[in-house]
Amino acid sequence: MQPLQPGPASRHRPLVMFLVLVLLSTPIWSLARSASWQPWDFERIYRSLEKRYGALDDALPRIEAWQALLQQSGELPELQQLAEVNRFFNRHIRFSDDVWVWEQDDYWATPVESLIRGAGDCEDYALAKYFTLRRLGVPSDRLRITYVKALRLNQAHMVLTYYATPTADPLVLDNIDGAIRPASQRQDLLPVYAFNAEGLYVPGAGGGKRSGDSKRLSRWQDVLLRMRAEGFVVGEG
Repeated sequence: MQPLQPGPASRHRPLVMFLVLVLLSTPIWSLARSASWQPWDFERIYRSLEKRYGALDDALPRIEAWQALLQQSGELPELQQLAEVNRFFNRHIRFSDDVWVWEQDDYWATPVESLIRGAGDCEDYALAKYFTLRRLGVPSDRLRITYVKALRLNQAHMVLTYYATPTADPLVLDNIDGAIRPASQRQDLLPVYAFNAEGLYVPGAGGGKRSGDSKRLSRWQDVLLRMRAEGFVVGEG
C-alpha cells in the first residue's frame, strides 16, 4: 500500500466521464420505495469486521467513536444530527484519493472501510454521512448524495444534501467546507446529478426532477452488499 496523500477534493475523474459511467453502469440496483432498518448488533459486527478485515488495531477507537455517535445522537433534532455527523466524519476521515487508499481509480467505501483506513475521498465522506443519518432516523427522501462540479477547483466533487421539504433550498454537508450552509450560498458548487434510495435526480428548481427508475448504479449496490457482509443491515436496495 502506498502512503496516503491528502488533498482538498476528488481529482482523478473528469466530470464528463463520470456521467457516462453513471448512465451506462450495470443495471443491478433495485431502487427502494422504503427502508427497513434493523437494529445493529455491534458486538456481532465487531466479530464480523475482525473476520473480514483482520485486527482492527488503530481503527478500533474510530469505529467505537462512530458507535457512540449513533447511540448519543438518536434523540437530537435533525439539524443538530446533521451538524454532529458532518463534524464527526470531517474530523475522523483524512482526505486521500482512491488510488492511494485502495489502489483503484474509483472505489466507493463503506463507512467502516473509511474508518478502518482513516482516509477516503469525497464519495466516502458523503456515503458515510448518508448512512449514519439514515441510521439516526432521517428519512431517505430528505437526503441526496449529490455530484457537483467544484468550480474553484475545476473538478468533480460529491457532497450530501439535506432537504427539509421536497422543494426546500437544500443544506450542503461537505468535506471541503465544514460549515453547513444552504446550496444557494455555495456558489462554488454546480449541481450535476444526485441519488438516494428513492431514485436519481437531475438539478433544477423546486428540488430538481426525478429521472425515474430505469437508471442503475452498480457501485451503490456494491456498497450495500459490503455493508451487509460487515453486519450492517441497511435495507436500502
